[in-house]
Amino acid sequence: MVLKKEKAINILKWICFTLGCIIMAFAFNIFYMPNKIAPGGFSGLATVFYTVTGFPVGTATFLMCIPLFLILYKQDGKKGLIKTLYGTFVFSFFLDTLKFEGITDDMVLASVFGGVIYGIGSGIVFKVGGSTGGTDTVAMIVQKKVPSMNLGVLVMLFDGIVIMIAGLVLKNIEVMLYSAIAIFVSSKVIDLIQSGINYARAFYIFTDEVDLLKDEIYKKLDRGITILHAKGGYKKEDRNVILCVVDRPQVTKLKQIIRQVDENAFVILAQVSEVLGEGFKGHS
Repeated sequence: MVLKKEKAINILKWICFTLGCIIMAFAFNIFYMPNKIAPGGFSGLATVFYTVTGFPVGTATFLMCIPLFLILYKQDGKKGLIKTLYGTFVFSFFLDTLKFEGITDDMVLASVFGGVIYGIGSGIVFKVGGSTGGTDTVAMIVQKKVPSMNLGVLVMLFDGIVIMIAGLVLKNIEVMLYSAIAIFVSSKVIDLIQSGINYARAFYIFTDEVDLLKDEIYKKLDRGITILHAKGGYKKEDRNVILCVVDRPQVTKLKQIIRQVDENAFVILAQVSEVLGEGFKGHS
């Protein structure tokens, strides 16, 4: 029974992987290519090549990724290669077979909505552990050789080079600017899909009324807390700090509880990108 469930989940992941690649190709064909937007990566370079020569974007993308496949195979064997090879093939195939006319020639709309839809597709691909051989894969390969390099900086560097090439070859500074907007929007959408849309805040509460505040939180919010042991930097006094993570509707309520119990409490609110566990998503 467990094996059947795992098999079904694995099949669903591959379906989502394929769907994500198709969505990416769709965004490329109706927003990016008609407006010569080159949103980084090999597909961005292929877009520039297509604009100059008319050579199919999908085919060019796949051919450019071949050296990447060889490196991945050498580093990680078949296991490290198969998903990248599959994702690149599906993405490239649908780039050349999904033929749609561009729906807008407004560069702002194309870069923003293209970024949103492309980001949704990429987010789905990354969410299920897939890859389409983009600059993130190149960055990871480079980072393995030079561990001190930051992965995010490498991705930005490679995408920036592609954008600059697009602007120089097409002799259009606006292409560079709108391509940068497309990358920014898609990256934010990818982050949203990866982290989810849950909203949570972590409260660090410095108070002399730890026991009373703890009881009020349990009673009125039904939230667990963690008591952290700290030492004051100036007076060197030992004290306890309450850590409590709450979701959106409870933020204001917890502020009110703190004011009622100890209006002199010192509170730090920290944004939480993801929470897994009882009372939050990801817990069953």
